[in-house]
Amino acid sequence: MQKRILLLDDNQDILDIMQEALAYQEYEVKVALNSNNMINLILDYQPDLIILDYHLTGRNGYEICRQLKTHPQLGHIPVIICSAYVNKGENLSAWVCDDVIAKPFGLEELIEKVNNLILG
Repeated sequence: MQKRILLLDDNQDILDIMQEALAYQEYEVKVALNSNNMINLILDYQPDLIILDYHLTGRNGYEICRQLKTHPQLGHIPVIICSAYVNKGENLSAWVCDDVIAKPFGLEELIEKVNNLILG
């Protein structure tokens, strides 16, 4: 069974590139352009991993991640936050996510971090 990844970013170009790269790695990928009804979307889709943009219209990825990590049915799902506002090597413990990808990023880095969280 294919592993499922949910991508949330308000930039369609970034979503398209990530979706294509992850689909090439044989992941099932669902994309969302906004955070409306995010909890219901996640409950319905049951992803194995969630990738969130940090800077979204209306809410930020940190807020969404914090909400997910405290949800009784969703807290186990690994979350990667993508952000242009993080420095590599920064202490990420306060971010509550499982990993961070600094923008701009290479597709090799994306695949490596996804594989590490999904495949172990």
